[in-house]
Amino acid sequence: MFLHGDLIHLSGNMLFLLVFGRRVETQLGMLSFGLFYLAGGITACLVHTLSEPDSSIPLIGASGAISGVLGAFLISNPRARITFVLDPTLIYFLHRLTVRLPAWLFLLGWFLLQIGLALKPRASNVAFWAHVGGFLGGVVTAGAVSNYLSKTAVSA
Repeated sequence: MFLHGDLIHLSGNMLFLLVFGRRVETQLGMLSFGLFYLAGGITACLVHTLSEPDSSIPLIGASGAISGVLGAFLISNPRARITFVLDPTLIYFLHRLTVRLPAWLFLLGWFLLQIGLALKPRASNVAFWAHVGGFLGGVVTAGAVSNYLSKTAVSA
């Protein structure tokens, strides 16, 4: 849960962990966040193994655990606003540099994208079912402990 296959995937995971993980860690506390992260990674591995038992994709990445953090963020901070810096193509069409979206909208779109990519025939060496499993594990766990989460405001 601490290795990656390439730098692009590592960079994306670290960006997501920075944006979403800071707030979830603040709400859970450092020790609880570490345990939650590990549980999310284990859940992701189990879902991937159950959904693709013949898969040859090695499960070395942290994506499933980080997906669990995204699921927890969705439950504990659905109305938080996420700021995106657009790429040059979108800037040309939208005539703006940044877009602010509610977290629930972005995370729901991200989750549906992961399901869509998981259902496609293998065109990638990414374990998308691990992303789906980690996210769902994070949603369920955060839902179970949501009354105990701190509502400390941290900018996303």
